[in-house]
Amino acid sequence: MSAKVWENHNLGYLLGNKGYIRGPFGSSLKRGDMKSDGIPVYEQQHAIYNSRDFRFYIDEEKFYELRRFQVKTNDLIVSCSGTIGKVSIISDKDPKGIISQALLILRPDNTKMLPEFLKYYFLSREGFNNLVSTSHGSVQVNIASRDIVESLTLNVPDIPTQRRIADILSSLDDKIELNRQTNATLEAIAQAIFKEWFVDFNFPGATGEMFESELGMIPKGWKVGSVADVVILANETISPGLNPDNLFNHYSIPAFDSGRVPSQELGSSILSNKFRVKNNSILVSKLNPRIPRIWTVKEVDQENSVCSTEFQVLIPKRAHYYSFAASLFSQPFVIDTMKSRASGTSGSHQRINPQDILDINFVIPPDNLLSQYDKIVGNYFQSKINGLEESMHLAKIRDSLLPKLMNGEIIV
Repeated sequence: MSAKVWENHNLGYLLGNKGYIRGPFGSSLKRGDMKSDGIPVYEQQHAIYNSRDFRFYIDEEKFYELRRFQVKTNDLIVSCSGTIGKVSIISDKDPKGIISQALLILRPDNTKMLPEFLKYYFLSREGFNNLVSTSHGSVQVNIASRDIVESLTLNVPDIPTQRRIADILSSLDDKIELNRQTNATLEAIAQAIFKEWFVDFNFPGATGEMFESELGMIPKGWKVGSVADVVILANETISPGLNPDNLFNHYSIPAFDSGRVPSQELGSSILSNKFRVKNNSILVSKLNPRIPRIWTVKEVDQENSVCSTEFQVLIPKRAHYYSFAASLFSQPFVIDTMKSRASGTSGSHQRINPQDILDINFVIPPDNLLSQYDKIVGNYFQSKINGLEESMHLAKIRDSLLPKLMNGEIIV
C-alpha cells in the first residue's frame, strides 16, 4: 500500500454520531457535586498523563443528569484548556464516568477511522501542531471551536492499513508500559524491605536492644540524622539552547508523569535553563510534594542529560548509600514532612525549599546495614534502570517511526 491511495478527509467526516462532545459547563458540574467515591470524573490529567487516578466522583443521580458526557470504550479524551492537545483512549477496562469541562470526547466512526490511528495522528508532530495552531486565548489557551476542529484535514489510508500502523506503534507502547509495571513491582519490593528493616526494625542481626532518642525508641548503634548526612545537593545549571543540535535526555515533570521515560529533545527546543543530570543521581521533585516524583539515575550521558529545575539533583555521599537514599524519599513520613514544609499561592503549585529537603530528620542505620541493603535492593534498582533504558530505546524507535508511518513514507 502506498501513500497515493490515502485520502484527505475533514475530521468531522471521520467522527461518528455524537462524535464531538465538549465537557459540561462549570455551572453544570460544581465542586459541591463532587463526592469522595462513586462514579469518577475524568479530568485533564487523565488525557495529559494517560493516568487513571481519580480525585473526584459523582453520585448516580448526577451521573444520570450528565449522562451525555459519559465516556465509552474507544473514545478519545482530549485536553482542551491550558495544556491542550494531549490524548488518551478509553479502554474496556476503564470505569464508566463523565468528562470534566477541560476535556473533549472525540468518537470516530470505526468504519472510516480507528481510534488508535486517530490517537497516533494527534501524537504526531503534524497532528498535534494542526490542533494546537487553531487554538486561542492570551492567558489561558483553549482548544478551537467545534467547527474549526472538525474542519481539520487528515490524510487517511484504508482501515486495514490503519490497523497495521496502529499495531506497530502500540506494540512499542505496550512494551514500554510493561516495563513501567515491572519497575513499579520492583519499587514495591524495595519499599517493603525498607519498611521491615528501617521502620519496623526487623533487620538482620536485630537484638531488640533499644534506646531513647529525639525521634523515639531506636535500635542501639543507630543515630538520628538528616538527609544532608547521606546525600549532597548537586544542582548544576546548564543551557541546552547553547547546543541547539545536541539531542538531550530531558527528565521533565510531564515525562515522569507519562511513564517515567525521559523525553529526547534537541537543545534548540529546550528554551529554559535546566540542571545537569549526573551519574548516581536521585532526582526529587520540589513541586507539589503530595505527589511523590523520585527518579533514580545510575549511568547517563552526563553532557547531554538534563532535568527540570523542579527536580533537585541529589547524589549519595557514599556509593552504598544509594539504595537507602532512593528508597527514603518514597517513605510516608518523608512525603508527609515535605508536604508540611511546602508553600505556594495555590494548592496545585506548592513547592518545598531545597534546604528544607536536606533538613528532614530520620533514623540512620549503621554503615554495615546500609551496605547490606544496597547489595540486595541495588539489584532491583539496576533492573529498574535496565527497564528504563530499554523503554528509552523503544520510545526513540516509536518517535522515529511515527511520522513516517502516519504520512505513508513507510509502507505497511
